Amino acid sequence: MTPLTQPALFELLEASTGAVELFPAVWSAAEDLADPDVKSRMAALEQLVEMNAPRLSPLVAYLIATRLADPDLEMRCQVVQVLGELLALDNEGRMADENVRHYLTAYLSQMRTRLVFSLLQVSERFASADANIARLLNACPFAGEHLVGILGDRTNAFTIRKKAIYFVGLVGYLDAIPALERLETRLEARLNGQQSMPFVQSSSFEEEDLLPAVRLALSSLRLP
Repeated sequence: MTPLTQPALFELLEASTGAVELFPAVWSAAEDLADPDVKSRMAALEQLVEMNAPRLSPLVAYLIATRLADPDLEMRCQVVQVLGELLALDNEGRMADENVRHYLTAYLSQMRTRLVFSLLQVSERFASADANIARLLNACPFAGEHLVGILGDRTNAFTIRKKAIYFVGLVGYLDAIPALERLETRLEARLNGQQSMPFVQSSSFEEEDLLPAVRLALSSLRLP
């Protein structure tokens, strides 16, 4: 009988010297990513990063990506940072393992409105996460459509809609131009109507307050 061998968790790259000894710790930390206690999840993520596991293991990268909708906003922000860095060069100018990037981009390409909305919530609270959020959104070919849906939904919070407009312009979703132009026309018409009736009381956050963000995004998208 051919002896069974345990499949390697990592493709052993130059940067992963000694990684075999870390397998039990990696597996334990990966399990803790699903712990009901947020402190345990945060500690598990920190431990995985310290072991460089996300950059070496497609499985670990995938498991971390499933926490993009974590109920704790701070945990979600840390996940965004880890995943965003997987799509960028490390401090030594190297990319993450090819399989890691493949698994991660495959997961991100399937993001739907709920997950995109969760990223906007992170940006709303932690502006420092914007660059990494943009990387994640850029990996999803449908993110522009989801952002347009979010910014066009008047039931969403003003700040979330404004963030959606911001990322449309930042990432460069050209397909969103018609929707932004329609929104611009509607907001301008409403604003002009209010200016002709100054006696009408306005709330602290009127929809027209989105107009500067819309114009800025359109200006960015129309650049040659």
